[in-house]
Amino acid sequence: MVMNIIGRLTKDAEVRTLSNEKQVVNFSVATNESYKNKQGDRIEQTTYFDCAYWISAKVATLLTKGKLVELTGRVSTRAWIGKDGEAHSGLNFHTSQIKLHGGGRKTETVQVTGEGKTDDLPF
Repeated sequence: MVMNIIGRLTKDAEVRTLSNEKQVVNFSVATNESYKNKQGDRIEQTTYFDCAYWISAKVATLLTKGKLVELTGRVSTRAWIGKDGEAHSGLNFHTSQIKLHGGGRKTETVQVTGEGKTDDLPF
């Protein structure tokens, strides 16, 4: 299932090079949701996504802490047992399109076609 999320980067993106020389851009995005419960109290909820972008490592220079991004991709879950013996879970977002928002510049778009090529790269 393909979905969109909008949120802010929690830290600068990092590029990892795998043993097969393929590069992946890893970054984390926080999304915020606000709603009222039955008692009328406003509830703020933050969800964190660990994101991976495999198309071009050059985009990492644009993905800096606090930047507002709109992402398209697939979400998956993961679960693990921490060093403390406690169960943990998280959300992974396999990103296929990135739109950067904010600042004085116009919105920049990084989009992936079905063949894994990139179009409209801002760099």
